[in-house]
Amino acid sequence: MIETGNDLTLNIFKVLGLSGLSFFLAIALTPILTRYMYMYKLWKASSGKRDLTGEEAIVFNSLHNETHTPRVGGILIWGSVFVIAFTFWLLSTYTAIPFFEKLNFVSRSQTWILLFTLITASFLGLADDMLQIWASRKNRLTGGIDLWVRITIVTLIALVGAFWFYTKLDWRTLYFPGIGNIFIGIWYIPFFVLTMLATFSGSVIDGIDGLSGGVLASAFAAYSGIAFFQNQFDVATFAGVIVGAILAFLWFNIPPARFWMGESGMVGLTTTLTVIAFFTDSVLLLPIIALPLVLASGSDIIQIASRKIRGKKVFLVAPIQHHFEAKGWPSHKVTMRFWVMSVIFAIIGMALALIGR
Repeated sequence: MIETGNDLTLNIFKVLGLSGLSFFLAIALTPILTRYMYMYKLWKASSGKRDLTGEEAIVFNSLHNETHTPRVGGILIWGSVFVIAFTFWLLSTYTAIPFFEKLNFVSRSQTWILLFTLITASFLGLADDMLQIWASRKNRLTGGIDLWVRITIVTLIALVGAFWFYTKLDWRTLYFPGIGNIFIGIWYIPFFVLTMLATFSGSVIDGIDGLSGGVLASAFAAYSGIAFFQNQFDVATFAGVIVGAILAFLWFNIPPARFWMGESGMVGLTTTLTVIAFFTDSVLLLPIIALPLVLASGSDIIQIASRKIRGKKVFLVAPIQHHFEAKGWPSHKVTMRFWVMSVIFAIIGMALALIGR
């Protein structure tokens, strides 16, 4: 049962108030970040791109030829989250003021592993973006961290999270909506790792101005609501603060984008979304709540498999959002329709997560 009275009011303020603060902080930080991104020309010198098979992505390159838009905008999101988390942790630790102690959402039981995942995975994405930028300046189509190296590092991050849940938090079950908790024991660890890798593969949803931000904001907002109704207020606040920062990012990312999220944001956000899904014990609903990530990743897999097995493509270009562009849809129509779908399925997933709890 949710807390009542003053505690409930304070927890509502904690989640919504800090989410709003995150938005305004990110808005305030944007001019500083933008200045340095343009000063150091943190964009790819050429728009040439290869697909996952290593061949030149001709259709994609014909649709996207922008070369002077910075691609490390994800820094704004996780940087804002870190600043707010660290600030309220300092205030609660060194001022001994009860109000700040209540607003602090950095806790060993809930958000340590979330911060670890967000920061470490985001630095992986940032390194990948910077190496791609450097490679493009050398007129190379390929660059960045090799896919298998990224998968290996994400796997290691996932193993840390899996063992944290399994050994520190003693989690051994999965919640099946309408059925209840099912004991899976040691299989919890490989399931955790595979889920994070699957969600990480959804990073390919990026690529159109405003698309990834709207999709991820809906998913994190749904999980913030789920966590709140489960009395996991630190997790709810953490997810809410991410939503606030993403909305600030979207303010500047809608067409024409001032900067792109890039791997600097996508890697950290997709892996963190996985951990939050496990914290709320509603990970089996993640494919519904974050359906566009599934569609983007799945379309890539189908495209590659079809080309390997049948020798021809299923989609004009993958991931699927670019297929619609290739069919003649304006990019803003693709973005808005994916946003609508994201909100609808986030609501459905949230409702299913709360049924019977």
